[in-house]
Amino acid sequence: MPDDAITLTFIGNATTIIRYGGLTLLTDPNFLRRGQRAHLGYGITSKRLKDPAIPVDDLPPLDGVVLSHLHDDHWDRVAEQHLDRRLPILTTGAAARALRDRGFHEAAGLSTWQTGTVSKNGHQIQITALPGRHGPGPLRRLLPPVMGSLLEFGPPGRDPRFRLYISGDTLMYDELAEIRRRYPDIDAGLVHLGGTRLLGLLTVTMDGRQGAQWLQTTGCATAIPVHYDDYTVMKSPLSDFEREVTRLGMGTRLRHIDRGGTLTLARASA
Repeated sequence: MPDDAITLTFIGNATTIIRYGGLTLLTDPNFLRRGQRAHLGYGITSKRLKDPAIPVDDLPPLDGVVLSHLHDDHWDRVAEQHLDRRLPILTTGAAARALRDRGFHEAAGLSTWQTGTVSKNGHQIQITALPGRHGPGPLRRLLPPVMGSLLEFGPPGRDPRFRLYISGDTLMYDELAEIRRRYPDIDAGLVHLGGTRLLGLLTVTMDGRQGAQWLQTTGCATAIPVHYDDYTVMKSPLSDFEREVTRLGMGTRLRHIDRGGTLTLARASA
């Protein structure tokens, strides 16, 4: 693969490896094995149903981590034990404070619309925190703050070659419409689905209907679904999203990635 191609490798749940120009980012590191339980707060746990495609010990050298929020299915005890504590981690302010207390001193909190960068050898990925809300109404205060992320790839000081929006564990709400107003030409969206229900009652991630609404609202040219079948709390299968997106005439915008598979998001620049 050419050095400045942009690729996405799917490990499982919301965990991916993103490569560009010698830079390698990890998203939402979750390396629990099948049968192990993620702790989601308030005594709630959920059993993992599928193994990650790559064990944590087989990760390539990393230049940073993009973390949507601090829940055990996005940052687990395996990641915490094995990841290099010197790694830059771009995340919410609350997650960054907690991680610095645990020895990850390069964790940096981003407020909504705030930007951080990682760069190497004339290549840069700019990461901007986007709106996200993990729970409905006032109940969101019972859940960790969450952010979406816009990753912009290209040489420093020049217009980006490619824009990738990672939704994070958000529900649909009005503020997401601001993303399209600010960034009307997003090339691809990595959308967290699953219709996750806590205690069988409280829905805290988008189901298929909300996911289709998210795609309409944000205007991403393509959508890559993840985070839909790894844990027992996920109640909305991928087929819900596929059916609703197709019903709304957006079926050609779907791109699928198998666990362990790699998508080329953008080929080498001329």
